[in-house]
Parts: sequence; C-alpha cells; structure tokens
Amino acid sequence: MKAWLYSSTKGGLEKNLVFSPDARTPGSPQGDQLLIRVISTSINPADYKAPAMSTVCGKVLIATTPASPGMDFCGRVIAVGSDPAARQFTPGQLVLGCLGMPRQFGTLGEFILASANNTAPLPLGVDPDAAATIGVAGRSSYQSIVPYISTPGSRVFINGGSGGCGVYGIQIAKLLGCHVTVTCSTRNVQFCRDLGADEVIDYTAQDVLEVLKSQGQVFDHVVDHIGSPEGLYQECHSFLKPGKVFVQVGASSMLTFAHRLIRPSLLGGGKRKYVALLMKSHNDEFVQIANWIREGKIRVEFDAVYEFEDTVRAFERLRSGRTRGKIVIHVTSPGSEAA
Repeated sequence: MKAWLYSSTKGGLEKNLVFSPDARTPGSPQGDQLLIRVISTSINPADYKAPAMSTVCGKVLIATTPASPGMDFCGRVIAVGSDPAARQFTPGQLVLGCLGMPRQFGTLGEFILASANNTAPLPLGVDPDAAATIGVAGRSSYQSIVPYISTPGSRVFINGGSGGCGVYGIQIAKLLGCHVTVTCSTRNVQFCRDLGADEVIDYTAQDVLEVLKSQGQVFDHVVDHIGSPEGLYQECHSFLKPGKVFVQVGASSMLTFAHRLIRPSLLGGGKRKYVALLMKSHNDEFVQIANWIREGKIRVEFDAVYEFEDTVRAFERLRSGRTRGKIVIHVTSPGSEAA
C-alpha cells in the first residue's frame, strides 16, 4: 500500500516523513477490527506532538516504526473481524471514525485497522472530507461542552475560536443555546462572529486575562484549546462561577496539563475544578455530529485540502499555528476498489 512513514521525529515529524509506494499493510481484521481503505483524513496537532513524546516516554505511544501518522478518517470498509460489533458493518460500506492515540498504521497509510467502537456509518449526504474532521476536533469539542451544559443561555468561554476544535466548539455551544465568548487574532474576529460567537476577544490587541477578570464571575463553563495566557486557569475563579468546570483540550506542551493538574490552590493553582479532556469512545457522537453537518446546523471550515503527495506541506501548514478550521488530506479516491 502507499503510505507516509517516519522512523524519527528529530527536528519535527514533517522533516522525517518519507513516501513509500509499497509499505507493509496492517493485515486482516481480528475481533472487533475493521479493515478500512482511507478516503480522507484530517490532521491535528496531536499527530505530530504525540509521536515526538516517544523520545520521552519510550515506546508507550508508538510501539513499532516505521509508522504512519494520522488518527481521523473517512473511508470504505474492506473486511470485518469476527466480533458482533464488527459484524454490524459490511464490506463496501462508507464509514467515519478515529484511531485514538497514534499507532504504527495511521490514517496516512492507504489501509488501517480500526475498532468498530471508534467507527460509525457515514450518513447519506455527508461529504467524506467533512466527515474526516469529526474524529478529534468534532468529538473533543462535543465532549468538552455538551456534558457540562444543562441550561440554555449558559455563558461559555472558548479560548481559541478559529482552529479546528474552536470552530466546532462555537457551533456546538450555539446549538445548545449558549452565549459564547471566544479568543482569536485580529484577522479571525469576523470569522468567529460569522460562526456564531457573541463576543470576541482579540488577543493581539487586548489582554485576555484582564478582559475576562473585568467581567466578573459570569461564565458557566470554560474550554481552553491553547494553554495560554499564563495564569488563565490559576485565575479563572475571577470569571468562572463557583462549582463550574475548566476543561483543558489543547496546550502548547504536556507540561501545561501536568502543571495545572497537580499544583494546589494554596500554591497558586486554580480554585475551580480542572478537567484534562481524555476522549471516550461513543459511536453515537460521530453520528450526531455528522447529522448536524448534513442538516446544515454545523458547517465544516477547511483551512486547506491537500492531495496525498502534498502531505509534508499539509503538516508545515498545521505547524504554522495560523490555520483557520481544518486541514484535510485526500488519501484515495472514494471509488477505490477493495484490495
């Protein structure tokens, strides 16, 4: 199969990616696994951050190299495993899903083995490119907001409104009837407003923390995709209501997560409950988000769509930190025949 492979992340994942026209295939599906030919994948910061952690964590994340990066996918089922969960799918069926943490056979290879528990049928009328953005960005936004909102009119603050997760987060929060405040740069202010944000804080022109603190304890929920500015969690009691939750989805480094998790309030830590999001497998979330897209209730914003041969350029774009929405890569054509 064709695949983009890496054996090292020294100097950055994108500098180590090598195209192989005849890479080893992942084999036959076992148990709850599905063998899937990938049509489209979207890439996320975790696709380059997690493999790089292998130099710190040994072989916890990537057991075998060379490996292909990528977790999100939309593709076509080629074969199914023997478990009842896998038997709910049929060869030829279009599906969407997510592989979870990076592994040897990622979605930047032509074929993958995916768990049936992380895969869902593609609803009719949903474009494969749009479906490929749901796995990480769509579900992390869903899981960081929906379980915490019980009342329409709740005020939600999303730190980082114009990236892949932020775009989903704004729209999901608005579907729940929330008042949404976000941060972004000057060039993305109108973009975030067009997505439904009620208030936008331009971090290039304003002190985000001071703006939030000046409003008082008005927010019912906080979602942080950025991990900055310094002190955002430590001082969130100034703008987040008592008993409410600060959810960390993304950060510039794992140290941000660790620091916020273990530092007690007596030593300057935060005074509100802190949750570092660890995504759970719920197939119904794939279907719910895909149906919102089909119904026009959520629009998928593409920063760029690349062909498979331009994968390195796609990662360079993602690394720039200036993406607006999602980056998608075409792996195979939708009409590809079974292996």
